Amino acid sequence: MTKIVAHRLSALAVDVGVDALILQSPENVAYGLGFVVPSQPLMRWRHAAVVFGADERRAAICVDMEYATVCARCVDLDVRSWAEFTGSAMVTLAELLGDLSLANGRLGLEFNYLSAADYVELSALLPQATFVAVDADVARLRQIKTPEELALLARLSRIADRAIAKSFAEVSIGSTEMDLAATLTRSVYEQGAEQFKLMIVATGERSQQPNVGPTSRRLASGDVCRVEIFPVIDGYHAGVCRTAVVGEPPPFAQEIYDNLAACKHLVLDAICPGASARGVYETFRAQFDELDLPPISFVGHGIGVDLHEEPYLASFSEATLEAGMVLGIEPLVYRTGHGFGMQIKDMVAVVDGGCQLLSDVSDTDALLRIGG
Repeated sequence: MTKIVAHRLSALAVDVGVDALILQSPENVAYGLGFVVPSQPLMRWRHAAVVFGADERRAAICVDMEYATVCARCVDLDVRSWAEFTGSAMVTLAELLGDLSLANGRLGLEFNYLSAADYVELSALLPQATFVAVDADVARLRQIKTPEELALLARLSRIADRAIAKSFAEVSIGSTEMDLAATLTRSVYEQGAEQFKLMIVATGERSQQPNVGPTSRRLASGDVCRVEIFPVIDGYHAGVCRTAVVGEPPPFAQEIYDNLAACKHLVLDAICPGASARGVYETFRAQFDELDLPPISFVGHGIGVDLHEEPYLASFSEATLEAGMVLGIEPLVYRTGHGFGMQIKDMVAVVDGGCQLLSDVSDTDALLRIGG
């Protein structure tokens, strides 16, 4: 764990009036430890948890299968393990809290993550404790990134951007979406990503479909290709999307893309500390609506250990942007009415005086080309 994050979480415990925060979701465990407990996101019952005391004491639990892995990354942390098939994560957590003299304390839990069964068990084991929901408080804390987080998200942004550019450069008419995906995934690993969370490869008529993976479909002249990937390191994600056309663009594609590129610049110019998230969205809509096409309900969102985090750049948002936030901004339209969809997604950091583009490898002012 980084010292800055650990200190912030202990300070948050003080601010919300609890004796300790108990982080249990895979995202917040990764945030607290500084890495992903490998199988926790894959098998929900393999519970891990990190305790951050208001007095700066810290400890953790994990399944016995991954005890050595966690200890290797947390050499100065008190880590307890529970036996996956014969033990109970809640029993081990309760014992740990007892050893920390917190069994009678006021404890912050992730109510949005902890199952009802686990909550009932933990409550029975700690009958004198008072449990308080701290999900929203931790989420709010995570919005402001540390310098280490900003550097990691910038690295991930460039990994994604370079990987997409390489995938476009290595395919041509007759290549398949799987060929795009093969280059894309190989590149993110070659650049040091540990994994990727989501990959979208949507070409031709499939470019109108959100969140679809690659198929055996072959590229044809005039195809619009929408490609996005989220490389991951230590639980952090960066999402970048690029749109390219095979050869010459189909009718209306250039006009629509030019509008999205203009939207991108307007959004970048509008993002700064103190800006209204709703105001940024309204700026986007003023330009986008010139196309008379169906808009998305937001044009950006926070990102970090979750793919989507607050704040949203949307009409429903009451948020004010602050320095240290990292956003994925994505002017897009899926249903153009012309058989294709288009998207430009970038990673930006809110900094003093404006914003910094993190996904700065590709020039997205012009529609990218494949084989031409």
